[in-house]
Amino acid sequence: MSKPPALSIIVPVLNEASAIADALHSLADLRRRGAEVIVVDGGSRDDTLARAAPLADQALTSARGRAVQLNAGARAAGAEVLLFLHADTRLPADADTGIYRALADSAKEWGRFDVRIEGTSAWLPVIAWLMNRRSCLTGIATGDQAIFVTRRAFNRVGGFPQQALMEDIALSGRLKALSRPACLHERATTSGRRWDQNGALRTILLMWSLRLAYVGGVSPARLARWYGQAR
Repeated sequence: MSKPPALSIIVPVLNEASAIADALHSLADLRRRGAEVIVVDGGSRDDTLARAAPLADQALTSARGRAVQLNAGARAAGAEVLLFLHADTRLPADADTGIYRALADSAKEWGRFDVRIEGTSAWLPVIAWLMNRRSCLTGIATGDQAIFVTRRAFNRVGGFPQQALMEDIALSGRLKALSRPACLHERATTSGRRWDQNGALRTILLMWSLRLAYVGGVSPARLARWYGQAR
């Protein structure tokens, strides 16, 4: 019987053919150290899945929607620790070591990394610093921060809620009821393309407007429509 993976890295994708190979190559060392990589495609119209399959342990398809795809990957995962990774985010080299160390603390069931945003805007380091500080203070993480969680805790809260937007915020709120997150200061690097393309200040205002509307009770489906129109 083969040894189960120590860590399952779940990557939801949609039309990422131009970038998926680089994303998965960046996980090769983690795979060699015992992690598995699961790619979950939400119905790409390009050859994302074909390019991903040779570079992942599992390449799956599911209905479209990040929460749906992430939950599908979690069901297929073989490890007791799950890490949810955006295709445009790169983990620090020793991500697995940091995760195992953090979860060895019996008071911690989940966590996230600090983030560095890669792009041209001079605002991006400030945005990243504010994101990291806010996350530690509130106990709420975003998908860009590479959320990790024990399978036990993930199952206890019912996984990601099946909603169109803010699924990471909702999951964090559920997990926060079990424990505060481990805030790892090693940095995951995420793409700043949305800030560069749409303007940093405009994107900040958009994201905070959406978050405030979500807290105020606006449905995720409506927020997703607003987000799509504003991009």
